[in-house]
Amino acid sequence: MAMAAASAPIALAGIGITLGAALLTWLLHLAGWGKPSGPRPESEWPWRTRDRAARRGHPDCLGCRLAGRQARPRGKASNTVPIASTVTG
Repeated sequence: MAMAAASAPIALAGIGITLGAALLTWLLHLAGWGKPSGPRPESEWPWRTRDRAARRGHPDCLGCRLAGRQARPRGKASNTVPIASTVTG
């Protein structure tokens, strides 16, 4: 009984630390310190370089979508249809 009673607070503390670390990681990613996956220019390879695309959001990034940053994936067409400037009749 003593072993089970002592392990419950330790388990709850571990869960709290894990949730805090996940929140901090997400906030750092949104601030530009979490690098996006995929190839980057050589100037962005050092770990002290901030990711400038973080404000727009990364394509296919769950963290960016949760923050409301909806970046369009690269290479895909947009939903807009061009309107003709002149009408011939």
